[in-house]
Amino acid sequence: MPYALFDDNERIGDAASSELEAWRKALDLGLISDIPVADEQGGQVLPRGLHVKRLAEDFDPRSEWNLPTEIS
Repeated sequence: MPYALFDDNERIGDAASSELEAWRKALDLGLISDIPVADEQGGQVLPRGLHVKRLAEDFDPRSEWNLPTEIS
């Protein structure tokens, strides 16, 4: 499942293959200044509203992806 960075409900980041990869892409693009750490006690790292969430897989299958109708 792909993941992307959101500001409240608006998607602001590119799709990535994992949640960590979505954070890394956002960091590389300058959208955030640090990757959040789950056990960090030093205060808020990200501006309010920023979060990564899973995207629905939304694509059209290609015709060449169809399985053959006969077994050889």
